[in-house]
Amino acid sequence: MGNSCVKLKKSTAEIAPCEFVKDSPPVVILYGSPAVPLTSYIRFALHHKCVSVRMVSAETPILGPDTLVLQCGSDTVSGSRETLMRYIESRFPRPPLVMSRGGDCDETTPLIVTATRLQHRSMTWHIERMVRWAEDLAARGGRGAVDPTVGSPRMEVKKFGRSYGHLLELMLEHAQMEERIVFPILERADRGLSKAANDDHARDLPIMNGIKEDIKSIVVLDSGTPAYQEALSNLFTRLKSLQEHCKEHFDGEERDLLPLMEAAELSKQQHERLLEQCWDAMQGTHSHLFRFFIEGLPPHDAMSYLGLIIKCNDKDRAATMLCPIME
Repeated sequence: MGNSCVKLKKSTAEIAPCEFVKDSPPVVILYGSPAVPLTSYIRFALHHKCVSVRMVSAETPILGPDTLVLQCGSDTVSGSRETLMRYIESRFPRPPLVMSRGGDCDETTPLIVTATRLQHRSMTWHIERMVRWAEDLAARGGRGAVDPTVGSPRMEVKKFGRSYGHLLELMLEHAQMEERIVFPILERADRGLSKAANDDHARDLPIMNGIKEDIKSIVVLDSGTPAYQEALSNLFTRLKSLQEHCKEHFDGEERDLLPLMEAAELSKQQHERLLEQCWDAMQGTHSHLFRFFIEGLPPHDAMSYLGLIIKCNDKDRAATMLCPIME
């Protein structure tokens, strides 16, 4: 990601959920350990504020390994995550990253419910992005690649396939997380709920795998031919169908199932344990596709998700997830 928040929109695939551009970004010096999860969290916040960050590794007896010091001009700030974010929000108000209390990501909402909703939002954004990209491919029918760095329509389809592969992996791992962690809790509240939810997951598997096979077929077709054009049109249609199924599925879960999780009589420790189990279940994608995942969230939602991760008891795992987003 670097320190600049400017992205060139080379193609439909490069659309970002939120972009803010400034001509002369201020410079902030950040003293602390790059390996600490809070460091990545604060750097990510400053990145979205379009602030240039100069990282200075500093682990002194005075600072301690988990303490950050932020210096901007004559201002020097240190303290808790909340203290640092209050300063950042005040000093750099656009875009806002810390939302006011209320809504479905309120602090009173169970952690696993917040994590699930945010995962839904990321996947929804990526599905929409793939649908728009497929529609653009079908409209061009193999007549050149929008992204000049791709080189050819065939290479663009390969790039499309890689992106869809990332999304597919994320969706499957999210489904497994729900089946292992969320649905068993729901089963205690209403027998049969988890079976119905599992059936919904199984229903979409054929179309998800079918899209993957469609992309493989398109790669070997000659661009510009009627068969190629028809295959692109079919790809768009199947992706559009998947988008509709996912919207229905996610809306149903958030309307009917997640409120039962919020009403479950679980202790704070039990909710924290569920979140830890969520990170266990999402270890595959969050270890190597976390940047892809976080791109699907607007800045305030991304910060909420990162806030959940730094609550992780295993700080090494939290650092492993967060560090790559700033590389």
